[in-house]
Amino acid sequence: MSITPLPNSYHYCFYLVLAASAFSASVVLAEDRPQWGETFTRNMVSNETGLPDSFDPATGANVKWSASLGGNAYGSPVIANGCVLIGANNEKPRDPRIDYDCGVLLCLNESDGALRWQLAVPRTGGDDYLDWPMIGMCSEPTVEGDRVYTMTNRFEVVCLDLDGQADGNDGPFVDEGQHMAQDGKPAFEVTPADADIIWLVNLREAVDMYPHDGAHTAILLDGDYLYLNTGNGVDNTHKVVRKPDAPSLIVMDKNTGKVLAKDTEGMGHRIMHATWSSPSLGMVDGKKRIAFGGPDGVCYGFEALPHPAPSDSVQTLALAWKFDCDPTGPKDNRAEYLNNRRESPSVIEGMPVFVGNRVYVTAGGDPWWGKELSWLKCIDTTKTGDITTTGQVWSYEMPTHCVATPAVANGLVFVADCKGIVHCVDAETGQGYWTHDIGGECWGSAFVADGKVYVGSRSKQFWTFAASKEKREIASVKLGAPISATPVAANGVLYVATLDTLYAVK
Repeated sequence: MSITPLPNSYHYCFYLVLAASAFSASVVLAEDRPQWGETFTRNMVSNETGLPDSFDPATGANVKWSASLGGNAYGSPVIANGCVLIGANNEKPRDPRIDYDCGVLLCLNESDGALRWQLAVPRTGGDDYLDWPMIGMCSEPTVEGDRVYTMTNRFEVVCLDLDGQADGNDGPFVDEGQHMAQDGKPAFEVTPADADIIWLVNLREAVDMYPHDGAHTAILLDGDYLYLNTGNGVDNTHKVVRKPDAPSLIVMDKNTGKVLAKDTEGMGHRIMHATWSSPSLGMVDGKKRIAFGGPDGVCYGFEALPHPAPSDSVQTLALAWKFDCDPTGPKDNRAEYLNNRRESPSVIEGMPVFVGNRVYVTAGGDPWWGKELSWLKCIDTTKTGDITTTGQVWSYEMPTHCVATPAVANGLVFVADCKGIVHCVDAETGQGYWTHDIGGECWGSAFVADGKVYVGSRSKQFWTFAASKEKREIASVKLGAPISATPVAANGVLYVATLDTLYAVK
């Protein structure tokens, strides 16, 4: 099916402007999926067609190939230049030398799922809340040409060679053997099956942030700039923000890893849990805008950093607008509301989605600590300043938590809340058309492609619905493990990741 945005001149202006920017120096196949969500906008949709309604690993029906992810794999795949990249853990070591707990990024052949190389990163150690044990590397990579940008489980931003070590160590970083070894242990000999790190920046050192739980970002790439959330969060008491002045959103140079800009909105002073939402980019009245879901329940719009960077010093990202998704919720003394399921501050953990001049975003109580209430918001981003009272187009309430990124397609918005209720909502008015209980928690997002809505649950069930205002269940299948990731489509193939297996479905 063809994805149609709300009526305006957005797509023409957006791609005309970006085609003239440095971003267009990147050449990727149109059918690839080189970052999480639709490029720039983060919309969870695809123009892929001919995708199957369902599949069955038990019989092999519609399964092109499958690959082991070990266990506790929460990330979603990206597909670019013949490769599939996805986070995994080391529960089933692929390299017998590395037999300890690591976060792992796998690079697989798109054609058959065979391993090309892996980036294995040992746990930080000490406090589990700095790098949660046994989970997979959670960040979704971003690929441009032969370069891969992502964040490791140790809150390191890395640039990798898509070819790995098969074509030698490109440098300037040449300590891969030590990097994959546990602290205090000797370096390994680097093999062709290992990752090739071009540069590495530890955010704890670079921006003085404090990690919490698992590192997660999906880096937004615009020209020479990488926009990403820092992951700053509370400590192991869940009551103290150790680094309240650390930025939540930063911009880095893709060539060197140098920090070029940061926000100064003070979000760290209002963190309820951690900074897990990644930014999106849209064109608003001919100007690039960066939308960012703050850990304080506020959706922020920043002016994009001009090309080239205006100064050698770290710049302050200029605020264009901000929208408080929960203006009547508590703002101070956030630790007092831990485990309060009726009243608490709000958070944003899914990504904001640009469609034309509007941003669609989910916000509400933190799933682990906050109130059981959330909203799907539609925001008019043509306004400036504090647009909390003037920028809301509509609000759709959900009586539980929601960490999903919206899928906006053909005038409809699809989201799944944390209790596993799929919602179909009118994109123009916010009117709810239908809901469906998929029988288990949903930690990922609904994905729309080929006239269908695909979504998985923590109860191991994978569902397919018609992407229409009339509810129509097409198929469901029970898989072998819970699903926390979001489905992805590229080059005529649907990718579905459970906690232990990635399926290529065709």
